[in-house]
Amino acid sequence: MSDFKSESNLEKVLKAGHFAFTGECGPPKGANVEHLKEKISFLKGNVDAVNITDNQTAVVRMSSCAASAILIKEGVEPNFQMVCRDRNRLAIMSDILGAYSLGIRNMLCLSGDHQRFGNHPEAKNVYDIDSMQLIALVKKMRDEGKFMNGEDIDVPPRLFIGAASNPFAEPFEFRVHRLAKKINAGADFIQTQCIYNMDKFREFMKRAVDMGLTERCYILAGVTPMKSVGMARYMADSVPGMDVPDQLINRLKGAAKGKVAEEGVKFALEQIAEFREMKGVAGVHLMAIEWEHKVPEIAERAGMLPRPKV
Repeated sequence: MSDFKSESNLEKVLKAGHFAFTGECGPPKGANVEHLKEKISFLKGNVDAVNITDNQTAVVRMSSCAASAILIKEGVEPNFQMVCRDRNRLAIMSDILGAYSLGIRNMLCLSGDHQRFGNHPEAKNVYDIDSMQLIALVKKMRDEGKFMNGEDIDVPPRLFIGAASNPFAEPFEFRVHRLAKKINAGADFIQTQCIYNMDKFREFMKRAVDMGLTERCYILAGVTPMKSVGMARYMADSVPGMDVPDQLINRLKGAAKGKVAEEGVKFALEQIAEFREMKGVAGVHLMAIEWEHKVPEIAERAGMLPRPKV
């Protein structure tokens, strides 16, 4: 245990008042460690921590815990994701202890996409507990040193607890109250769904600030650069809870030939610049899934480098 950090780098960056910058990486659809190492090489030194997704979109991939352990060996801090879809409370608590013992210090608690969206739609979901209960469970294990049944844990897992928030799903008025519930359950930091409707997000953040939520939790705004008009249309039409304004789609359509991806990056850079000034926003979560090689350029152009040493 002495070889591992007691406190996560992300936690230290946020507590020191720096504007955090996190990235994301989907593990391979197999045991291809070299491919994973190649993807994270673009993130190393450019972000404060890297989310490792847990069978995202209900598609089978290398486990988040194993991929996170590989990141640690590569000198990159993981943000270990766990979904409630695939595990009962026994497996959840066991995996939390296992993750901590491997040196993992950040954990993002999620419900998980329904299995019908994935490549094994006939799989049985579990949902023994939901994401709200998972947040509370990690907090209980960390702060009280107790399992769900009240029994003592010999070495409690000291994890920096994260949760997700979608500011755009209907009913919109309820979103900030759901955020408050997650903070009340024990979330230390929040990463939002990727943001395209800036007007709606400004309103969401104003409500969060007015309710005092940003004084109790760090909120990281989600940014996913658009690669193409097709991607924008797919996200607008087919991804639940996503809000992509026609204005943005038209902006991409109006880009010069071969320059659509650059226009998508420019919009992401404009967003990051605004988030740095926006009251209550403590950082940005950059989700450049399968576009990891663009992260160094985006980080540089956004003025996010060098990352603070804490």
